[in-house]
Amino acid sequence: MQAVTWQGKRRMSVESVPDPELQRATDAIIEVTSTAICGSDLHLYEVLGPFMDKGDVVGHEAMGRVVEAGADSGLAVGDRVVVPFTISCGSCWMCERGLYSQCETTQVREHGSGASLFGYSRLYGSVPGGQAEYLRVPHADFGPIRVGDELPDERYLFLSDVLPTAWQAVRYADVAPGESLAVFGLGPVGQMAARIAHFLGATVYAIDPVRERRTMAARHGIQTFDLDDDAIDSIRDATGGRGPDAVVDAVGMEAHGSPVGKFVHQAAGLLPDAVARPMMEHAGLDRLAALHSSIDLVRRGGTVSLSGVYGGMASPMPLLTLFDKQIQIRQGQCNVKAWIDDLLPLVEDPADPLGVDDLVTHRLPLAGAPEAYEMFQQKDDGCIKVVLDPRI
Repeated sequence: MQAVTWQGKRRMSVESVPDPELQRATDAIIEVTSTAICGSDLHLYEVLGPFMDKGDVVGHEAMGRVVEAGADSGLAVGDRVVVPFTISCGSCWMCERGLYSQCETTQVREHGSGASLFGYSRLYGSVPGGQAEYLRVPHADFGPIRVGDELPDERYLFLSDVLPTAWQAVRYADVAPGESLAVFGLGPVGQMAARIAHFLGATVYAIDPVRERRTMAARHGIQTFDLDDDAIDSIRDATGGRGPDAVVDAVGMEAHGSPVGKFVHQAAGLLPDAVARPMMEHAGLDRLAALHSSIDLVRRGGTVSLSGVYGGMASPMPLLTLFDKQIQIRQGQCNVKAWIDDLLPLVEDPADPLGVDDLVTHRLPLAGAPEAYEMFQQKDDGCIKVVLDPRI
């Protein structure tokens, strides 16, 4: 089959790789009909190379049709399913408590990581990903989400990651109707977090330096600000001088504004893997501009919810400010299946209340993935969300 593979820093390539096969009775094989490039895939493209192996199949947002079903998978050939990016058993101690991203059955203990993820480096199990013609789905007796046949893929595809990640970010922010929320970053997750909060009755402010992203968010009732337009002061003024009740950081380690962090990212990428891995596992190498700005902006006694991915074990935090302002921080890899019952009716609503139909900016064949990664990273051509179709 054809699949998108990692070949080195900023080098993705579509290659022929062996077709996946059933390995356990709870496995299933799906023919991928749609798969997306996620903002966190750019961490593999740029930063996390020391944990990648040449030829790794990437991608963790996928859906399709079951073509092979293990005897204990609970699926049937022909079922249309969305595959959550986290691989969870559904029955361990953590899963029974809804902490599916901490699944004790699939934890990657070698690296002290939580549940295995599709297509996401040694840190998360080196499981072949979904930017491919076919995908083996472990624990298919629990993970896949069956969906109907009436709606197009793009109504359902983002149940794999973007929508539940955004929903969890807003729920963790714990804003009530009539309260205020600020969102840093209007990539796909930030877009949906802003819309979800607006749908749930909050007043939403969003900050992003890219005009096309601000324009998209504004179409959905979001008050937007350029990063350079005194956004912090403007939002604070709009909230009675206190700041918003909560802030979602949907940016993570790729935030601009920290030349030291940028240097460490680049330096780690140039070092031999054996040296770079411990450096990345133990050093403070995140670019923390968005996080520090979130802490600065949120009102005293408010909440900062992190959905952007950070990777430094010793990244400096302003503990005095956090303590003095009595700020709560909530964060974590998304527990996808915990939120599907809330999201599926909204996705299937003909009125499209979350604006899911207005997210994808580029649809390309699988062969266009290398150019799509570069375009997405550089934010060229108004690129906000790319969907790849392996069938064309």
